[in-house]
Amino acid sequence: MNDKHRRPSMQDVANLVGTSKMTISRYLRAPELVAPATAARIAEVMTQLGYIPSRVPEMLANDRSRAIGVLLPSMSNQVFAAVAQGIEEVTLPSGYHVMYGHYGYDAEREAEQIEQLLSFHIDGLILAESLHTERALKMLAVAAIPVVEIMDLPATPIDQAVGLDHTAAAAAMVNAMLARGKRQIVYLAARLDHRTRMREIGYRQAMSAAGLSSHVIHTNAPSTFSLGGELLKQAQAQVPQLDGVFCTNDDIAAGALLAAQAQGLAVPAKISIAGFNHLDIGLALQPQLASVITPRHEIGRCAALRLIARINGETFTTPSQDLGFELFLGSSI
Repeated sequence: MNDKHRRPSMQDVANLVGTSKMTISRYLRAPELVAPATAARIAEVMTQLGYIPSRVPEMLANDRSRAIGVLLPSMSNQVFAAVAQGIEEVTLPSGYHVMYGHYGYDAEREAEQIEQLLSFHIDGLILAESLHTERALKMLAVAAIPVVEIMDLPATPIDQAVGLDHTAAAAAMVNAMLARGKRQIVYLAARLDHRTRMREIGYRQAMSAAGLSSHVIHTNAPSTFSLGGELLKQAQAQVPQLDGVFCTNDDIAAGALLAAQAQGLAVPAKISIAGFNHLDIGLALQPQLASVITPRHEIGRCAALRLIARINGETFTTPSQDLGFELFLGSSI
């Protein structure tokens, strides 16, 4: 015996409405083509039955799924929540369904997720990473669908890229700290992903240009407030004369600031502290945390616009869209 529950079919809807499957199909494609009274009755019966339309016929007829994939390194990070909001601001009114996956900053896991999303015949893909395994690149080449890489600006994107220059942003913030007289600035780096390393390059460039030595405290652990305090203590042990810390993100910076205050250090008089991404936590601190403002919502929105344009056959004169950054100097440097 097959106990599997059978979903209501289009024929079930037609039978209850008292019309043909063709009319139901027409309603699903273009409700305005069905007589208003019939359309209202169809909608009522669909709600009554809990009818779920199948997109398979449309996919087969048009070779389109009306779905796009989005791969993010984290589903809990506030940074990527804003990106997702920007994406859906575009996809929802455009009639596209978004299929999400996350890969935990792991390149092999990203390749697995790409394979899974491609198996659903998505029309396009947004990737929050610009470094990929050979396997991932091969699958994307075979799939031949539009791809937008987001957050940074790879020199040779797979197809399109939307983001900002993390190296330049980091250098700009460190230069702001230097302009305020700080000389022993340490970079606190957690979760050693590609963007963390690009920010380190910017930090080192700014310090070198000022004729100063660079000091970096590394860990591959995920960013937390408590980790920020631990990294500050390590920096103090290695560079006792430090007078500033530039942090790879605001979680680390907030933790460092709270730890410094717990030690009785005046911020910014004794130690300047700056972060990256300008999260809400930084505004709640006293003094308010200096940070690089990254246009995360706009990155998501522009990536979705560009992806849908590419799905529809449009081309762009340049493959990358640099949305820039701003500095929020707060009162912590």
